[in-house]
Amino acid sequence: MKIAFVGKGGSGKTTLSSLFIRHLAASRVPVIAVDADINQHLGAALGLDEAEASALPAMGAQLPLIKDYLRGSNPRIPSAESMIKTTPPGEGSRLLRVGEDNPVYDACVRTVELDAGAVRLMATGPFTESDLGVACYHSKVGAVELCLNHLVDGREEYVVVDMTAGSDSFASGMFTRFDMTFLVAEPTRKGVAVYRQYKEYARDFGVPLKVVGNKVQGPEDLAFLRDETGDDLLVAVGHSDWVRAMEKGRPARFAQLEEANRHALETLHHTADAAYGRRDWERYTRQMVHFHLKNAESWGNAKTGVDLAAQVDPAFVLSEGAATPQPA
Repeated sequence: MKIAFVGKGGSGKTTLSSLFIRHLAASRVPVIAVDADINQHLGAALGLDEAEASALPAMGAQLPLIKDYLRGSNPRIPSAESMIKTTPPGEGSRLLRVGEDNPVYDACVRTVELDAGAVRLMATGPFTESDLGVACYHSKVGAVELCLNHLVDGREEYVVVDMTAGSDSFASGMFTRFDMTFLVAEPTRKGVAVYRQYKEYARDFGVPLKVVGNKVQGPEDLAFLRDETGDDLLVAVGHSDWVRAMEKGRPARFAQLEEANRHALETLHHTADAAYGRRDWERYTRQMVHFHLKNAESWGNAKTGVDLAAQVDPAFVLSEGAATPQPA
């Protein structure tokens, strides 16, 4: 299951995504955690110290390797250099699976040991001073999007992505890559502004969306969120002494998280799991192709010098049963 956490900057989406990841790990569910926010705070939220977090390999720096591996023997892609972030898989492409080992994971994944389990962590990499005037952060997130396009995951396998703050994922098709999107919203006008933007796009593309209220201090805050988000409001989270201790670098064992917050995480888990029954791999593949053709026409063809529409394999549908060739 592919799960996204989105919201405005400062909403607490990284904190809540890290709590959900910890909950899944404690439930002994295989998890790949992805920090797709260029501010790169997910590692620290999962307990890494500053040196460990800064040492995480950047997916953006491994883009040539990622492209070359995923291209496989796909005859529609003459070279890895012609691949862009939206390139869809086809016959001969190599696919990624949550529990396997492969060269992409070898280069980009680090295992994070938690007190109640372990997760695999991937990070886009920060936007550095050397990138100024040369690249935009969308080029960093492009490695994540390309991997998601080639990822096959099952019901009891989770990929949890902490997304870039705000509504910037609409700049590509990445917001359609998820089985469930949890939008973290504070009980303020600014807090629900991103929700309104996401709601419109989610409706147009059939993206499941639920709101997680955060920093809710009482009935008035809860009533405000209900008025603004209606039935999309799934759960509300208030103050947490456990989170405060974690943010100070002195977390208690995860089992000591407050009961109300444990119940909120269980609700997120049940909601995400229920989305499995609504999976539509054919629609997923159509949307992938739609955004690839859109990007090809707007900038991709000019950048690569080839007709990227030729990369689309009309007979291919990504699915749990899709075959992938083995590395030579």
